[in-house]
Amino acid sequence: MNLSFKIGAGGMVMPAPSITRTTAGPIQHIDAGQGEALLSLHGGLGGFDQSWLLARALFPKPEPWRFLALSRPGYLGTPLAIGRTPEEQADAYAALLDRLGIERAVVAGLSAGGPSAIHFAARHPDRCKALILFSAVTASLDIPPHVLRRLRMVTWLMAIPGMQNWLRRKVQRDPKETARWSISDPALAARVLADPQAGDLFLAFQERVAEEIKRRLPGMINDVGLFRDLPDLPLGEVRQPVLVVHGTADPVVPFGHAERAMAAIPHARFCRIEGGEHAALFTHLDRVRAAASSFLADI
Repeated sequence: MNLSFKIGAGGMVMPAPSITRTTAGPIQHIDAGQGEALLSLHGGLGGFDQSWLLARALFPKPEPWRFLALSRPGYLGTPLAIGRTPEEQADAYAALLDRLGIERAVVAGLSAGGPSAIHFAARHPDRCKALILFSAVTASLDIPPHVLRRLRMVTWLMAIPGMQNWLRRKVQRDPKETARWSISDPALAARVLADPQAGDLFLAFQERVAEEIKRRLPGMINDVGLFRDLPDLPLGEVRQPVLVVHGTADPVVPFGHAERAMAAIPHARFCRIEGGEHAALFTHLDRVRAAASSFLADI
């Protein structure tokens, strides 16, 4: 039985996911490492792989953490029926912790993973030790036109036989072009690609988007439809320690989402990344790691 596989130009070894049957339904996830649990929640067009890369961006090695890297409902091996709303998704996360015998976890939510992470902290306060929000959606979101165009294009392309394999090969062959999708500054993109850690994480992240993209679309389409009229999130009910990380130039989830979170959660710690875009997790990797390490050391 193959328990891991390599991804990215540097050949990072990512554990293979498993399916756990919970009271909410089957949830696909990676469960790796020993120690305190880190529940990692991906953004749009994601899955367990992007959740795992988020955890790896925070901590180069799993130890002393136990990484729980999920596919949110509608992505890859987790059925959309488990949770179409952030509230239902949050309850599904609690069901997974129940099934795995985990009392509580630090929760990290990236981008579209933000709403369900916030609801988890508010609805299951005893199960959430701390909350980290990266470029996270914290209110209704007008999806940028270029993102909607890209989503429509990808949906159309995936109907063409062989197109998914072509897209994956393109990402692998042309990392500079791939970087342009997420990093507008060519000089910054070049620096990221030249960095052994940030570059490998970033390219692995982009490469995985192109892997099995058809199975990521139901979740993405659900997120897009949901976020247009997203009800107010229970930010004011979050009592756990909170770290908010956001770039001031994020073109996908505007910086105002971070400001909204900080206004509603006065005790939250803020990592403001000046000029950072939606890929600030990778473009400012050292800054993010330092902020997360300091934050977690204090809780």
